Amino acid sequence: MNKQTDVRILAIESSCDETAAAVVVDGRDVRSNIISSQIALHTIYGGVVPELASRKHIEKINQVIREALKEARMTLEEIDAVAVTYGPGLVGALLVGVAEAKAISFAKKLPLIGVHHIEGHICANYIENPGLKPPFLCLVVSGGHTHLVNVQGYGSYGILGHTLDDAAGEAFDKVARAIGLGYPGGHKIEKEAQKGGDSFLINMLM
Repeated sequence: MNKQTDVRILAIESSCDETAAAVVVDGRDVRSNIISSQIALHTIYGGVVPELASRKHIEKINQVIREALKEARMTLEEIDAVAVTYGPGLVGALLVGVAEAKAISFAKKLPLIGVHHIEGHICANYIENPGLKPPFLCLVVSGGHTHLVNVQGYGSYGILGHTLDDAAGEAFDKVARAIGLGYPGGHKIEKEAQKGGDSFLINMLM
């Protein structure tokens, strides 16, 4: 580790259809956040195609890391550790990020930190709310996961409940596809719902 007060983490995410890299200092100070979205690629299929997602991650992973370091005005020599999402998610997509993180960790002799996908969503609250400290309740509503979590401490969690079938995000996507709005569903349904009126659902279903 560098002999300094701040802990500088290079974070890599590739669990689904976005290739992302960020540099975070002391867990709450985001110096850069680069995201390469695949929405346009998957829209024509009405959802994420795992094989296509994996290939696009391979194309973009080095690029987003370079841009994240550049935006943060840092080099790999100034990074203290590498963090990467290890699951849950699309297996092929996850492997791209994990392989990249392992390679950087080995080449630069940096600690490698595996991050659970759901824990990543929970910890995002520390970035949005710098003064937040456990314990607290957290409702996780992402594309493929819906959980109510008791955050007892840093790294200590208790799952109070979760969906047994489709997560909220998946339900939005399926409804949007069924009524002809396309993919991704959540944003498009929200946009239509904001128009309001008693005829909203009738117009959508016709």
